[in-house]
Amino acid sequence: MEDFRPCVIKSFKHDGHLHRMWLENWLVPDELLLPEHAAQSMRVLINEQTPIQESDGKQWISRVPAVSFFIPGQWYNIVGLMEDHGTRYYCNVASPLFFGEDILTYIDYDLDVILPYGGKAHVVDQEEYEHHKALYHYSADVQQKVKEGLDSLLARIERKQSPFEQEAVAYYYEAWHKHMSGM
Repeated sequence: MEDFRPCVIKSFKHDGHLHRMWLENWLVPDELLLPEHAAQSMRVLINEQTPIQESDGKQWISRVPAVSFFIPGQWYNIVGLMEDHGTRYYCNVASPLFFGEDILTYIDYDLDVILPYGGKAHVVDQEEYEHHKALYHYSADVQQKVKEGLDSLLARIERKQSPFEQEAVAYYYEAWHKHMSGM
């Protein structure tokens, strides 16, 4: 069986400057992916108390375990944050992932969707998107892809479609935790 691989997640802005890095993540081996996730070729990563570095060099430590889902070709990614009362989802509208040499990268397009445990999804950072759209001169094509990504993400949430399942988040975290404890 393949091991969980350490990976770095790097988020950039449209102009190419670094936005944020999650420095310690673990890629779930393909053979541990749930069938629905494997069928979509998802990349699933786990982190817990990972150092996060901002574009200005400041670092902080994440406070809750997270399971991140990247779906090839989709203009968003999904992070399940394992909080005491249940999983809260923080979703980034972003370019599709690029994965190479244990580094996963994407362009963050500012719009985020937050789905609290037991609550309704809401879109945040609309002003930031509008500001960066003007500042970075998003093309009509990028604007259309961002809109389609947001619409697709909201539809996925509305349908309660994978990976918006607390059980899946717990499954990956527990498999990783068991693996790390046995090392």
